[in-house]
Amino acid sequence: MSSLSKEFLTSSIRRFRYYKELGDKTFEQLNDWDFHYQPNEESNSIAIIIQHMAGNMLSRWTNFLNEDGEKEWRQRDDEFEIHEYSKSQLLEVWEKGWQCFFNTMESLKKKDLKKTVHIRKEPLTVVDAINRQLAHYPYHVGQIIYIAKIIKNNNWKSLSIPKGNSQTYNSSTQIKDPAKKFS
Repeated sequence: MSSLSKEFLTSSIRRFRYYKELGDKTFEQLNDWDFHYQPNEESNSIAIIIQHMAGNMLSRWTNFLNEDGEKEWRQRDDEFEIHEYSKSQLLEVWEKGWQCFFNTMESLKKKDLKKTVHIRKEPLTVVDAINRQLAHYPYHVGQIIYIAKIIKNNNWKSLSIPKGNSQTYNSSTQIKDPAKKFS
């Protein structure tokens, strides 16, 4: 694998692992009810976002190189319906989606990056399909974190640099890019 191809895949997987970890650390702070809190009718709960992300991952990354990423068996509209899943059930759904995704990402080879895949019949290079999800999944993880911060308020445990601690963090000798720990 060329060094650039290898670096792209390694870096992408590292970033995705970091965003999954942010979700995992958020979930540790929540109870069953918190997953179902909706700020308003137009907003999604954390549970709905998990359902959607997992549905997307399973559809996009199952037989990624050989089938359209929007599978006929996917029930996308149902992903946005309220289900009374417990925290443990939601975490199983979350893990199932990520496992499918990482299994596929880790199986990709240099030659695969030049291939064309389809999502809803639209052709995309594998690189573009990965970049598309690198924008999509962190977008939803950010929503999850934001909702959790609203719920936890003063009990929220920061996942990054706490307010007022930037100078201390910047002057420390630790690795500044938290995704690099997944190398």
